Amino acid sequence: MGRKLEVKMTKHLVLILAVAVGVCAGQTPSNTVAEKTTPQGTHISPAQAKELFNSVGVILKFASDDTKLLIHRDVKRKLTTREAVEKYLVEKMNDDKDAKRMERSEIVLKKFGLLDRDFQLRPFLLQLLKEQIEAFYDSKTKTVNLLDWATPDTQKPVLAHELTHALQDQHVDLDKWEDDGVIEDLPHNVKQDNEHIQTDEVDTAREAVLEGQAMAVYIDYLLAPSGKSLLTDPEVVDNVADSGDTSDSPVLARAPLLLKESLLFPYQDGLKFEQTVLKDEGQQGAFAGVLDRPPASSFEIMNPRAYMRKRPVPVLQMPDLHPLLDANYEPYDIGVMGQLDVRMMSELFGGQNMSTALTPAWDGGIYYAVQSKKAKTEAEKDSTASVGLMYLSQWKSPEAAAVFAKMYADELGKKYSNVTRDSNDEADKTEQIYNTSEGPVVLTTSGRMVFISESFDLATARKLAFLMMGAQVSDDASQAARLGSHAPMLGGSPELSASIVHFFSACGVMRAALPH
Repeated sequence: MGRKLEVKMTKHLVLILAVAVGVCAGQTPSNTVAEKTTPQGTHISPAQAKELFNSVGVILKFASDDTKLLIHRDVKRKLTTREAVEKYLVEKMNDDKDAKRMERSEIVLKKFGLLDRDFQLRPFLLQLLKEQIEAFYDSKTKTVNLLDWATPDTQKPVLAHELTHALQDQHVDLDKWEDDGVIEDLPHNVKQDNEHIQTDEVDTAREAVLEGQAMAVYIDYLLAPSGKSLLTDPEVVDNVADSGDTSDSPVLARAPLLLKESLLFPYQDGLKFEQTVLKDEGQQGAFAGVLDRPPASSFEIMNPRAYMRKRPVPVLQMPDLHPLLDANYEPYDIGVMGQLDVRMMSELFGGQNMSTALTPAWDGGIYYAVQSKKAKTEAEKDSTASVGLMYLSQWKSPEAAAVFAKMYADELGKKYSNVTRDSNDEADKTEQIYNTSEGPVVLTTSGRMVFISESFDLATARKLAFLMMGAQVSDDASQAARLGSHAPMLGGSPELSASIVHFFSACGVMRAALPH
């Protein structure tokens, strides 16, 4: 499997970077790169191809000097065609483990309301990636693939990004590094449940490390002619306009927020993470240091000083639910609702202001989805009605928990039809019960915790709430003792959005991922 596909740089990027570092209006800095591609169906000249091949060694040395990652061997290079890239992409969709995990998660994402019920994920992704993808570094063959349809001036900045991946590969062996600690099989007992929660969110964080480092070198390469860099002028990241221009990307323009945010997270948040570590710990700490001791959760990426101080990541405990559920349900999906997931969910459900307020208040979350054994046909199994979902979230205050519970309840009418409040059956003020087209939804609030059950009968929902809330240990010392040997992997769990984040990053940089 190739490690990295890359896409065309937007023509706006360097102009905005120039403004960010004070280039006067009307002046064009020497490193400004306009988007230059040959007409569709044509190819660059042999002279341009030779120039491009010769630039690889120079740019590799720049990336090495910028990161202090050593060059252990030359990077192989070859010219590739649009057709070859598209063929590679289709094969990746068919064979890649993250694509398969992502497709399995589609029902759960729809159950949560993060994707519309009628959204078809696979065909949309194929359209999106064919629109965006343009080149790649292949970690299997250790080869950077250069484009036979884009001019050298266009490709050189992207090469700085790509060759950073080559240096990372030479430092840690990316194929092994990215698979470290990942558990592929679904758990079928409580021990496996908690091992799953402890060991696989690493995907999201490691993708952010790889792309954040590559973006740092990319920006440094563009700023080098002016004598500036991300380290000497750290405000450049804040001054660059937010990414997201989709004027030349009609498929991306209609993508759900989940896909846009999952696409951008490794690049935007990864760059901010790298910028902070670079400022506090220098090049050695920000590049080799982070590769040697990578963060394990989106929380650490979004809170880099928590990572540097080795602050424990909030991790909740999964109780043994199998005696209660296994007679009628098959395990379907399990994992963490991490801080990134909460940021996306709260923005989608409540808007940007809600997301800004709730995201920092997150203090842990886990979910578990099961599929009814009554679902026999493929159509039944593909329906969200076949899935029972439970989600326990923990917040830094009871007030934040109450805000989240209200936001989630207000969204039910968009997820289900025939939603009605059943206050007569509610045990007390801590419980909300809603009847929906897919069965009861029960929200239970207790202090800083909110438990949500969807499509389980009321008696089962209350038992699940009792078990899930009762299993949590609030103090750090007790949690550390409970986790035992898993403590170094705190936060390493299959975050709900992890397979999408990892798949996008493994495919390549999108136009929208580059600031402009």
